[in-house]
Amino acid sequence: MNLPAPNLPAPRRPGRYGIAVVCLGNICRSPMAHVVLEARVDDAGLAGRVRVESAGTGDWHVGDPMDGRAAATLRAADLDPSLHRAQQVDPAWFAELDLVLAMDAANLRDLRALAGTHGGAEEARLRLYRDFDPLGRGDVPDPYYGGSDGFEEVLTMVERTSIALVAALAELLAEEPDRR
Repeated sequence: MNLPAPNLPAPRRPGRYGIAVVCLGNICRSPMAHVVLEARVDDAGLAGRVRVESAGTGDWHVGDPMDGRAAATLRAADLDPSLHRAQQVDPAWFAELDLVLAMDAANLRDLRALAGTHGGAEEARLRLYRDFDPLGRGDVPDPYYGGSDGFEEVLTMVERTSIALVAALAELLAEEPDRR
């Protein structure tokens, strides 16, 4: 089943786009999605026009590298996890970034609450990551308490979703001149 991707919100700055991917602690799902999305953005020739961030809603792991199992899964797919350091969501992102993607419904609720206490955010700019998954909607499962197969499942989801998201970004940005 191939689902149509929802429309991306319009960029706040012509020709540029900012996206954050968010999970609970920023050591498993969101950094995996960040690394994959950034690689696909680069593959599409959009690296200078698309900013990718990742963060957690909680602060437990701030400054830590990603979970070793997540990093090993990325390395096995020839992706480099070494630059990641966990951070917490920056409330300024709600006004700066074009799209903030939660990895699951609980993260989305937390983001909506945080946005509400920091001047709000347009609802269309807060979404689930898998809203862009051509094979289904819903949560990206948290692999933290499971084995390596859970990390491989997450990688498959984020690869597929990142490809669809970058295709939508390329189409949107083709319509927008880059005015730095």
